[in-house]
Amino acid sequence: MRFEKFSFGSIRIDGTTYEHDVVIDRGDVRKRKKKPSKEFRGDFGHTPLSIKERIPWRCTRLVIGTGTGALPVMDQVKREAKRRKIKLLILPTKEAIKELMQRLDDTNAILHVTC
Repeated sequence: MRFEKFSFGSIRIDGTTYEHDVVIDRGDVRKRKKKPSKEFRGDFGHTPLSIKERIPWRCTRLVIGTGTGALPVMDQVKREAKRRKIKLLILPTKEAIKELMQRLDDTNAILHVTC
């Protein structure tokens, strides 16, 4: 998997540009569907990552890119990762991409591309 470009509002992975948040699940890239988390927006001022989303748990390491740091990750997600014995890395997206470029084996990711 090649991360070719990241800028505010878009990311290019393996020659395809995505203008939305992405989920990387065992090498497949798909759009993050954040609608299940919208109900928590009022509590955070931003739609957080919640346990209600389709999180790619089939891994030993989950990297969450928070954009510039604005994407809140709910405590339920952190607890579930711990329960599943998954190493959770929560980093600004730019740093998350660097981490993914160093090691992608048995790693999934959720990358927020704005704010």
